[in-house]
Amino acid sequence: MNERESMPYDVVIVGAGPAGLTAAIRLKQLAEAAGTDMSVCVLEKGSEVGAHILSGAVIDPRALDELIPDWRETDCPLAETPVTQNHHWVLTTRKKFNLPHLWTPPFLHNKGTYTGSLGNLCRWLAGRAEAMGVEIFPGFAAAEILFHEDGRVKGVATGDMGVARDGTRKGDYQPGLELHAKYTFFAEGVRGHLTKELIRTFDLAAESDPQVYGLGIKELWDIDPAKHEPGKVVHTQGWPLGSDANGGGWIYHQANGQVSIGFVTWLGYTNPYLSPFQEMQKWKTHPAIADLLGGGRRVSYGARAINDGGLQSIPKLVAPGAALIGCSAGFLNVPRIKGTHGAQKSAMMATEAAFEAIRAGREGDELAAYPAAFETSWLKKELSVVRNVVPLVKKFGDFVGSGLSGITMWLEHFGLKMPFTLHHHPDHDTLERKALVKPPVYPKPDGVLTFDRLSSVFLSNTNHEEDQPIHLQLRDPSIPIAYNLPLYDEPSQRYCPAGVYEVVGVADGSPKFVINAQNCVHCKTCDIKDPTQNINWVVPEGGGGPNYPNM
Repeated sequence: MNERESMPYDVVIVGAGPAGLTAAIRLKQLAEAAGTDMSVCVLEKGSEVGAHILSGAVIDPRALDELIPDWRETDCPLAETPVTQNHHWVLTTRKKFNLPHLWTPPFLHNKGTYTGSLGNLCRWLAGRAEAMGVEIFPGFAAAEILFHEDGRVKGVATGDMGVARDGTRKGDYQPGLELHAKYTFFAEGVRGHLTKELIRTFDLAAESDPQVYGLGIKELWDIDPAKHEPGKVVHTQGWPLGSDANGGGWIYHQANGQVSIGFVTWLGYTNPYLSPFQEMQKWKTHPAIADLLGGGRRVSYGARAINDGGLQSIPKLVAPGAALIGCSAGFLNVPRIKGTHGAQKSAMMATEAAFEAIRAGREGDELAAYPAAFETSWLKKELSVVRNVVPLVKKFGDFVGSGLSGITMWLEHFGLKMPFTLHHHPDHDTLERKALVKPPVYPKPDGVLTFDRLSSVFLSNTNHEEDQPIHLQLRDPSIPIAYNLPLYDEPSQRYCPAGVYEVVGVADGSPKFVINAQNCVHCKTCDIKDPTQNINWVVPEGGGGPNYPNM
């Protein structure tokens, strides 16, 4: 007997990030303009809208201008801090060199962009959406895709609440809710667990490269007012990463005397002893960064994987009854370090296709108009220009690869399209065996400038109900100790930025793999980087995870 209640909608959206909320607003706009109504609901696994949103963030408002042209004249928090300066530093161990603007294509200069909290922008978008009649359900995690008997996507079901770790029902048990839709949009962000299932079920990645990723680790600091320059944007490359890894840092001077700082490590690195968290802490010890933070105070911490694959890694965008939007599909422009505008534009294209389909009396089919619109959009053109950047840097290294990618971007910018597209290899295939590498040296945390992982997780306000099924599932529980430990010294101990994974008992010869699931900040790195793809990240009980303020 099915205990779950069901609710019908025209469109159900999984995820209240910039893509999901943009889709909801756009559907209501189109319905209002046509003098009709369409029902739409948005499910959000975080405790509130914005709780799980983490980005640098410097935002190109191009798509927001299309969605809400007068947003600058409203109370939108993004309008508070336009970008006023743009710098690119190349770091060595002790020095920095400012890359001249003339060396970089104009689209990297951040003209007309804004810096601020993407979480707060989403909260603002949610307010706009609700005022238009959108139903938003925070604290409800979409845990299952529902299918019609003929295989078309029917909607999603939220996870059951009140289930104990052993699978039994607690006293406060509540069954999940089924949400049925004519079309379901997956806007889960990077490496969404339902998105993985949808891609696998319909073989949506058959003609695309594997997606590749970076792990972004962010801290928000209150700094000395004398050092604060609102709107100043800095990106860094080079130190501390060596020749076996790629990535870079950011420093964004935002409102209220705060700076957003962070470091992205591409997850295609080869040394199993590398720790993205420790690389970020080490990066802060560079004199130019330590001086900025001196006398300041860290107020927040978070981590999230980002899509680095670009154009060649975007899967087929539609399946019967479903569409992938935002980072679920992977529209990030890596050299610009911007994905919000692409996420929003993809959402609008998908919504316009769904609106016309529903108006024509269709449902549950493939929204072919969405990928067709993408093919002729400014978004595809933008991603095409930079499509070879990540592969070139990975192939030729940080400096030679950056030089070559700079040349290709200039040529593409002037309309000289390169006659080739380089390809990606999955991140989990790249690790060297531990016997072949040397562990990096990292500074011990001083509690002032550099910190440990557990004190950092505390600042993310992460919380999970401890007596619930572990949402980090091992396909084969023996692999961490029997395979990963002897070959790679179990790399999850280091790639996880939240201290979720430990190996204990090594000294007495009886090692045991421990999963501290309550620490998980939902970054998805384990799901991506585990060398045997043994870890499967699924949603915990709704409302669990980080609660990011102002991130």
